Amino acid sequence: MTLKIETFDDAEAVARAAADFIAVEARGSVAARGRFTMAVSGGRTPWLMLRALADEEVPWAGVHVVQVDERVAPDGDPDRNLTQLRQSLLARVPLRSDQVHAMPVEAMDLDAAARAYADDLRAAAGEPAVLDLVLLGLGSDGHTASLVPGDPSLEVTDADVALAGPYQGRRRMTLTYPVIDRARRVLWVVTGAEKSDMLRRLCDADPSIPAGRVRQDQALVLADRAAAGT
Repeated sequence: MTLKIETFDDAEAVARAAADFIAVEARGSVAARGRFTMAVSGGRTPWLMLRALADEEVPWAGVHVVQVDERVAPDGDPDRNLTQLRQSLLARVPLRSDQVHAMPVEAMDLDAAARAYADDLRAAAGEPAVLDLVLLGLGSDGHTASLVPGDPSLEVTDADVALAGPYQGRRRMTLTYPVIDRARRVLWVVTGAEKSDMLRRLCDADPSIPAGRVRQDQALVLADRAAAGT
């Protein structure tokens, strides 16, 4: 199956298109099921997208936000995806605290924390957890979420949340392939010329890179021209 890709002039245009797509999905999901559960990733373009999303028509009362991955770092640390999520979206929209599901990376027992987060996902999105939308980025090494080349978390098939080893100086907590692949929609946001080779390999479903192993039949890629090589 060919992965659907839409190309835009620059990262800002990608972010606006992603925000519009998510808003449409949120309205449809809340109308159909009374809830929209989305998993968000970190990165410059996703933060731009979340700022744009705050200005969209979204039924926030029915929205739940979970994390795709998070660095093990103290609360408020600039390395934390949650820190940027708060600034980009949570401070600007009417989401209650119980609608925001932060990965518990400050826990002393991280293995237990990962299991607890999987329980949280099931409470928010059913048994098994079926997320309405997962927002993914693409690293220049082919990683997505915190599923990085060579990490044991790539082989986890019996849990929705796993701990990854150190990557760029931090351990990570991450969603795993099983829960990502159950999602109703997967939205890839890919920008920058340094991603062009990996984007080609993603579109080829190349299993030698972590991103290439994600299920593609419910996926859409929004890319800028630099990443798409056009």
